Amino acid sequence: MMGRAAIGDFAISPLGLGTMSLTGRGTWGEPADPAGARSLLRRGADLGVQLFDTADSYGPEVVERLVRDALHPYDGLLVATKGGFRRHGPHEWEADCRPESLRAACEASLGRLGVERIDLYQLHLVDARVPVEESVGALTELQEEGKIRHIGVCNVNLAQLERARAVAALVSVQNRFSLAERTSGDVLARCVESGLAFVAWAPLAKGFLAGASGALASVARAHGATPGQVALAWALRQGALAIPGTSSARHLEENVGALEVELTDDEAEALERDSLLGYRARRLARRARMRAGRIKAGVRRVSR
Repeated sequence: MMGRAAIGDFAISPLGLGTMSLTGRGTWGEPADPAGARSLLRRGADLGVQLFDTADSYGPEVVERLVRDALHPYDGLLVATKGGFRRHGPHEWEADCRPESLRAACEASLGRLGVERIDLYQLHLVDARVPVEESVGALTELQEEGKIRHIGVCNVNLAQLERARAVAALVSVQNRFSLAERTSGDVLARCVESGLAFVAWAPLAKGFLAGASGALASVARAHGATPGQVALAWALRQGALAIPGTSSARHLEENVGALEVELTDDEAEALERDSLLGYRARRLARRARMRAGRIKAGVRRVSR
């Protein structure tokens, strides 16, 4: 059984819940079953999930309201949210990390979540048009005003992380990381070395690892577990927290079961050697969809 993980002054279960999937298609609008989404969030808390990760851009605004409806007043929970994106439609994401935009986003999130202070507020990305020091500096000002308890950053490389740390007392980094996507391994290592929490988003590679064969399936059989549980156990073993997303109560329960899986060194090495055929093609297709969304957002921006 995995122990507790630290994010700032919180000691929590290392297996959290990402809430991006609790919207309509393209992370846009209400989910098909809002009552079911609220029930899923409450089920997570019942199962011992303590970290619930959301963002103002999920919906947009939709998931923060669902989180409040389901979990407020958040006793024993860490609700983390993020700012830095503007949304114009399904699959359309426009970076906006200007200080004034982040201030407005944070203050709006305070209202939607029903709190006077957000326990963990994260910069969702580094905006190529805004120095990261300016973006994180805005969060520091909000922290000094008592509106943010802890500050985190997301989707950063090592250089960006160090620039952000120069202007704020960060407690966490949230990057894409999984057995299939290990490009943030250097950032994870720096976090472990520096006492920062590293939160892995897409730890199941958007579901790919939950149905993988090869070494994952073999190790899963040895543990009486599922490939997804083994993939999550591997991520936790690296020193990360993990926030797999789901809209299914069955998958949520399966994911929490990963806390019971303890891998040996030999098993971890076998998993890391697996080529995971098919993941690269799937990832390229997803990138193409995201690129199309960014192009649409850019056209909208130019036309305004």
